[in-house]
Amino acid sequence: MSVKQTFDLSGRVAIITGGAGLLGVKHGEAVAEMGGIPILVDINEERACAAAEAITAAYGTPALGFAANITQLDQVEAIRQRVLDQFGRVDILINNAANNPKVEAGGGLQWSRLENFPLNVWEQDIAVGLTGAFLCSRVFGEHFAVQKAGVILNIASDLAVIAPDQRIYRQPGLPDDQQPVKPVTYSVVKAGLVGLTRYLATYWADQGVRVNALSPGGVYTSQDDAFVQRLTNLIPMGRMAHKDEYKGVVVFLVSDASSYMTGVNVVMDGGRTVW
Repeated sequence: MSVKQTFDLSGRVAIITGGAGLLGVKHGEAVAEMGGIPILVDINEERACAAAEAITAAYGTPALGFAANITQLDQVEAIRQRVLDQFGRVDILINNAANNPKVEAGGGLQWSRLENFPLNVWEQDIAVGLTGAFLCSRVFGEHFAVQKAGVILNIASDLAVIAPDQRIYRQPGLPDDQQPVKPVTYSVVKAGLVGLTRYLATYWADQGVRVNALSPGGVYTSQDDAFVQRLTNLIPMGRMAHKDEYKGVVVFLVSDASSYMTGVNVVMDGGRTVW
């Protein structure tokens, strides 16, 4: 098989959770561009369907948007059955869904401080980012193990490897005890996904199931200039990622190009974790 052929995803069906989000859509585009069929699963059905329609129009692949709450086992099982009924196969799972408060939302994240962090927010974040990934991995991974083939990709973060530098979130004029911070749940969820990756990789290794993680760095969207400058000062390449820059590594990790790779956390962060 040629190198080019190993990246081919023709006919392969990929479940992408959080599929209507910024990177979820990009993962779907990457799968579609290589001939695969992306199924965008999201709590927001309207956005998932709209994103799938745009992918279909751009790449000519039958991308679909499905609504589901991935913290509910019956809904995840229903998605698996629906996909199998329609396509007769599932080949790839990308666990991408997560709660992540945005910096561009402004300085109203005082609740994010550890001393004030609401228990209900902790539970919601863990449920979506970690329990949801566990349930999807269990439901689809079991199917992969039976068919003796399948790939799971967990989307972690550079903050699964290093602690957040809370200085970059500071807002001028606020006392220390009111400064916004990156919430504790983000680090816990992303580190947990790397642990889940290693566990599943060895659990199903002899059944043809590969499991890897991708830890991307921050993506530039509409953050204010001061935040961008503070963050890029921590990155050797001197910039945040463009939203399309993770497509290539996603294709590599879910295709046969990485056929001898499992249990690995691929860090792609412009060098931030090197410093």
